[in-house]
Amino acid sequence: MGARRTGAIIACLVLAAGLAPSPSAGEAVPAPGRIVATYDAGLAGINLGEFTVTAAFSASAYKMAADGRFSLLAGLLYKATGKTTSNGRFTEESPQPARYTLSYEDSKKSQQLRMSFARGSVSDVKIVPSKKPNPRDLPVTAEQLKGVLDPLTAAFLSVRSDAPPGDLKVCGQTIKVFDGRQRFDIALTPKRTETLGRSAPKGLSERVAVCRVRYEPIGGYRPDHPGVQFMKKTDAVEAWLVSVPGTEFYVPYKVLVPTAWGTGTVTLTGMKVAVGASQRAAAP
Repeated sequence: MGARRTGAIIACLVLAAGLAPSPSAGEAVPAPGRIVATYDAGLAGINLGEFTVTAAFSASAYKMAADGRFSLLAGLLYKATGKTTSNGRFTEESPQPARYTLSYEDSKKSQQLRMSFARGSVSDVKIVPSKKPNPRDLPVTAEQLKGVLDPLTAAFLSVRSDAPPGDLKVCGQTIKVFDGRQRFDIALTPKRTETLGRSAPKGLSERVAVCRVRYEPIGGYRPDHPGVQFMKKTDAVEAWLVSVPGTEFYVPYKVLVPTAWGTGTVTLTGMKVAVGASQRAAAP
């Protein structure tokens, strides 16, 4: 796995990580609703593209989809598209995914991944085209695949919180993630509170909680890989969490990830929210 691919994957997974605190036992599931959020992705101040995440949820189940287009130098140097879906149900302890898909295509290759879950654990993974595991990678055990979230479920199933906007309580958690190849934890800890400026979408709360994000590889990775070593040691990854208008959900407003080519960023540019019969919007 090249350093560039490692940086891109970690940036996407950090976005996912900032969104999924586990509900406490006995907590009520969210009211039926729908969230559509649009994000811009950039690197060292250069816009790379955008992606949209749509999450629909009822009292007992959820269904999500995300798609994005990315390019560099108007597609002359790099161009890629990606789509991902996830569905599952709510339990008292946490969201429980049932199925996850990911498709990716650029000018050189394409890839599809399908992952199934059963009884709270990963039950099947199919990747096309298939690739032999690197013998230097640490294995992923069946025990490590219990109670994990796929990246998209982790990204848009944050639990309701009665904490006010900007409260750092939303940062105290560790999230177990499996992306079909690598098993890792994302540990969030409180860092600071920020106030959004005028460039933020209208309708969002002014105060956001900034979480320090630590990447902790568990299995499916090469221990001596430079990208893995860098992400394990860095203390500069941040996830800015903002409350969703009309709900008690928290989602990332911004994610900052250091790379060898500059700081990678993911920034919320627009949001539409519908809960029950009401609808609110946060627009650019």
